[in-house]
Amino acid sequence: MRWVDFKDSVRRFWEDYKHQKSGMFGLFFLIVLIVLAIAAPYITSPDVPKEWQTGTAWVTNPKNAPPSWENYFVSETRAPQVEYTIDDLHLTKAQNGSYTVYTMTFTYDMRYDIPPKDIVITGLNSTAERPQDNPLVTMYVERPKENGLKYNSLMLLYNVQLPSSGVVQLAYTQEVKSLIFYWLYENGIFTLPMQIPEDLPMDMKMMYLTQQVQMNSTLYGYYQSMDPMKVIFGKMTDNGKLRTLDQIVNSPEALQGTYKFTIVVTVPSDVQVDFSNFKVALVGRTYGLLGTDQYGRPIALGLLWGIRVALAIGIAVSVSTVLIGVLIGVTSAYLGGWADEAIQRFTEFMMTLPVLPMLILLSLYFGGKINLKQLVFILVLFGWMGTTKVARSMALQIKEQTYVEAARALGASTGRIVFKHIVPQLLPYAFASIALSVPGAILSEAGLSFLGLTSNNMITWGQMLNAANANGATLNGYWWQVIPPGLAIAFVGLIFVLIGVSLDTVLNPKLKRA
Repeated sequence: MRWVDFKDSVRRFWEDYKHQKSGMFGLFFLIVLIVLAIAAPYITSPDVPKEWQTGTAWVTNPKNAPPSWENYFVSETRAPQVEYTIDDLHLTKAQNGSYTVYTMTFTYDMRYDIPPKDIVITGLNSTAERPQDNPLVTMYVERPKENGLKYNSLMLLYNVQLPSSGVVQLAYTQEVKSLIFYWLYENGIFTLPMQIPEDLPMDMKMMYLTQQVQMNSTLYGYYQSMDPMKVIFGKMTDNGKLRTLDQIVNSPEALQGTYKFTIVVTVPSDVQVDFSNFKVALVGRTYGLLGTDQYGRPIALGLLWGIRVALAIGIAVSVSTVLIGVLIGVTSAYLGGWADEAIQRFTEFMMTLPVLPMLILLSLYFGGKINLKQLVFILVLFGWMGTTKVARSMALQIKEQTYVEAARALGASTGRIVFKHIVPQLLPYAFASIALSVPGAILSEAGLSFLGLTSNNMITWGQMLNAANANGATLNGYWWQVIPPGLAIAFVGLIFVLIGVSLDTVLNPKLKRA
């Protein structure tokens, strides 16, 4: 075919195709998906697939948090995720004898009925070689004033050397609960059998407090059941008087307003501190566009990266199976005789094999963790037979055409006849079949991933459904872990079905409308 004829064919095809509204709809969203798949490493980070498996990157995220927009549909608003980097903090440096003191301050506007779930500090790195030289981290919060009552609104939250993990999670630290309990005691919320002397250092006060609380079963019960975050961000007064300990712990009410946090980092003068990765996260009760899973991984991020695998597997499998099926079917039809019989019997044998059990057995053969290339190979191995049958029936008709007989009489080789005269006549069917085969490949991958048989080195929607199932998402009402990946699989399948049907309508003369 001459280049001019090829361009004319493409132009006529496009003129017909653009009148297919469903096909244009599918093509538009396919282009959007391709752009998102290519842009995923640039929109987020190239390390996301690795971080998705390790889980360490999501330590500041809430677990099983619903989407932030759900606040518009509930009676009690829940605090969303808020993160502060070193650029968001006011940092000062001072020298105190043989120690260097770094002070960071920031404000948090708490306007929600349910406060944050936790406060997490990460990314504080130092050159300390000995544990005793690790940075001493002290954190205060100045709470909003309440009803004009005078009580100490400055609360000490943390005063401990940085742990070896480099991560401070206030809601899960015992020292934080003790400091909060001492603050409640200081402000007269409850009394102790023996008053704690004021002139004692803080560590001794904490020891006195802990001993007396443990000896009092009622106080110890409040201590154990207390949610530190609901106390930090909770009301201390009610109708002009201080609330009781039972009200504060068991019936907390959020105190809305502006909270001022101060973080003090103290290190020996010869120790350097790196704040470039420093981050303070007020862990929300809601998160982002689509919430998080049981590991704190953002569902929206998984959906974005899952596009790459879905398109790669769907297109690679469909193109390979259709090409192999067409070539085998045409070859079988053209050769005829015993060769045709052998090929057809083998094809029928492959069609009788139970696909899903065979896929499971092969995945176990590959170690139970199939990678992308192995998955494509397995799906192609069990996906070419249907195309072969259709291609053979079409090729049997084409090879009886006059121009094929003429080419054979002129001495054309088998390869030339097959690839020059028969295969081009099957291209319309092949293009439509490729588009229509993509959903099946994506569903097969999702099924294997849901069963936990694919490699963890890639992010797939099937694996997300597998994690949701393991987390009991359906029973626990975590709909955001199930519905988005399920809809993504269905939506991509719909896109290729619309494109495939439109291609079939345009390229198949029998389906064209007058």
